[in-house]
Amino acid sequence: MLYLSNMLGNPVYDSTGEKLGVVSDLAISTGEMFPRITSLAFKGPGRTPFMISWRKYVDSFSEDEVRLNTESYNIRFSYLQPDEVLLARDLLDQQIVDTQGLKLVRVNDLKLSPSGTQLRLLGAEVGVRGILRGLHPLLEKAVVSAAKLFGKKIDEKIIAWNYMDLLDRDLSKVQLSVTHRRLNEMHPADVADILEQLDPKQRAEVFKHLDDARSAEVIAELEDEYQAETLDDLGDREASGLLGQMDPDDAADIIRDLPYEKAETLLRLMGVEDAAEIRSLLGYKDDTAGGMMTTQFVAMKETDTVLDTVEVLRALDEDFPTVHFVYVLEEDSEKLVGVLSMRTLVLAHRESQLKDIMYTEIISVPPDEDEEEVAADISKYDMVALPVVDESGRMLGLVTVDDAMEVMEESTESEKSTSRALTVVAGVIGGAAALAVYTLIVLEIAGVL
Repeated sequence: MLYLSNMLGNPVYDSTGEKLGVVSDLAISTGEMFPRITSLAFKGPGRTPFMISWRKYVDSFSEDEVRLNTESYNIRFSYLQPDEVLLARDLLDQQIVDTQGLKLVRVNDLKLSPSGTQLRLLGAEVGVRGILRGLHPLLEKAVVSAAKLFGKKIDEKIIAWNYMDLLDRDLSKVQLSVTHRRLNEMHPADVADILEQLDPKQRAEVFKHLDDARSAEVIAELEDEYQAETLDDLGDREASGLLGQMDPDDAADIIRDLPYEKAETLLRLMGVEDAAEIRSLLGYKDDTAGGMMTTQFVAMKETDTVLDTVEVLRALDEDFPTVHFVYVLEEDSEKLVGVLSMRTLVLAHRESQLKDIMYTEIISVPPDEDEEEVAADISKYDMVALPVVDESGRMLGLVTVDDAMEVMEESTESEKSTSRALTVVAGVIGGAAALAVYTLIVLEIAGVL
């Protein structure tokens, strides 16, 4: 997670590695519920201020630097637009009025949510952690760690941007309100990223403004711990309805993490067909091909024709997952004997039988194959989807490339987390003596001790 304090002062490089200056501010357009960063302000040589379009020029960013996608001589500078505000200049250290207008709180930092090359403003940090982070990020970590030793917890205090109604450009009259704008226009993954950063009350407030279809899409994008938490905030019938709208493999992943009684209640309230499909997936271990697979795929018999197949494809529901291949089964069984790409299907004569045009050299995996092995096979053979078959060759489902990518990302994150943890432990041990007294003083001031 990024904060404005992490970004300020970072070097800005062009595509050749030439340093152009340091970050001085970020601008947002106030028309969105969780607004994107629209402009990057930086100070060049001689502290000369510059402003450029974030979307047009920023290639990558981190807590350490900002990289542009072009050379310095190609950059065209811009100016602050009427609907834009600068985060450091207009928001940081400003006082804002709470929802009831009963007290003032100060903006100590601003929380940002990265998503690819985009960066969104989530809200204002008004607690002591923002003050500590502004002094130095390591100080914040040291104080939080020290507080845990005393059995205390220093939580973030974030006021989500969707609760803030900007009444005046100088922020002298900022009120807090709930103004939900364009929520259904955002991609479900972006909404999920944002919901994960909010506290449960704020998350529930935002979530209830989503329609049923979008709710199902967003829940599928949430991290595991937030999925169960979000469903707990809903009524059983509503939660069951949302699970029924999801892809069976996504719904099964969520139900696995629920208490048994809760899971059974939701399945009983679900449609018979949806429940049966999900129960069939629950019979496989979570970290196997069977646990990863979806049962939504198009299968035809080998004596079916191209025209028969096209009619089946035309009749699919709008929300059916994208079809890349048609799987061909033996006439008298469910045994997988061939596969057809959409290209082959389109180019073939409409009366051709599938057995005459199908590809028969099939790569598949058994349902008990370890998920990392499955992901490795998909990567090795550059596949969009990998069939899962039982001992008799009967097709059970598909593992798609997006599920394989999640496994690879989790594996990579686990390795990175282990490395980071070792580094932090070493650093904390090495600097513990120097920080101990300072930490206790800060905790005392913060009212933690």
